[in-house]
Amino acid sequence: MNTIQSLNKKITRCKKCPRLSSYIRDIAKNKVKRFKEEKYYGKPLSGFGDVNAKLLIVGLAPAAHGGNRTGRMFTGDSSGDWLAKAMHRYGFASIPTSQHSNDGLTLHNAYITAAVRCAPPQNKPTRQEMDACFEYIKQEKEILKNITVILCLGKIAYDATCKLYKVKPEKFGHNKLFSYDKFKILTSYHPSKQNTQTGRLTWSQWSAVFAKAKRLTK
Repeated sequence: MNTIQSLNKKITRCKKCPRLSSYIRDIAKNKVKRFKEEKYYGKPLSGFGDVNAKLLIVGLAPAAHGGNRTGRMFTGDSSGDWLAKAMHRYGFASIPTSQHSNDGLTLHNAYITAAVRCAPPQNKPTRQEMDACFEYIKQEKEILKNITVILCLGKIAYDATCKLYKVKPEKFGHNKLFSYDKFKILTSYHPSKQNTQTGRLTWSQWSAVFAKAKRLTK
């Protein structure tokens, strides 16, 4: 599995987790009212971005009516809006929005992936599901050879990253930086509505993380 294209094809065909496979198919069939006229993607999602990137952004999993609908991570929901806007501001994205998979968005010096590739019920994958999915981010790491900074969006993403890079997890928090010999891990609260609409994550706090990521990847 030596190219990102062949890995992505393998991810798309994955059915290792029966609960998740069933859930994303059901969501794609029984759509929410606001998207009832749209065709859902309804399959596991690969990562996307610049394969020569220094910055790797790790999320939790696709959103049921975001990535699972549009076919691209952080696309078609409020989390994707926050991410695209910040990435565009700091030169990582070509446009400030992420609405659908053919909207022209391209990433510069950044690659986006996730700990889990299928939308999980209530955004809560099981330990077995996370373990089953781990091989995909492990293979991405082998292909994305220029990564020097890993931005983890949420604790599950951080724990997966620590496992991936074989380092001991520290206490998770927003805008924390952990430095190692050949790479750095930067942490952030996830830009979910649960965080952004409650004030746990403000725009200035979110923006500061990307300002730091930009400095670290120059």
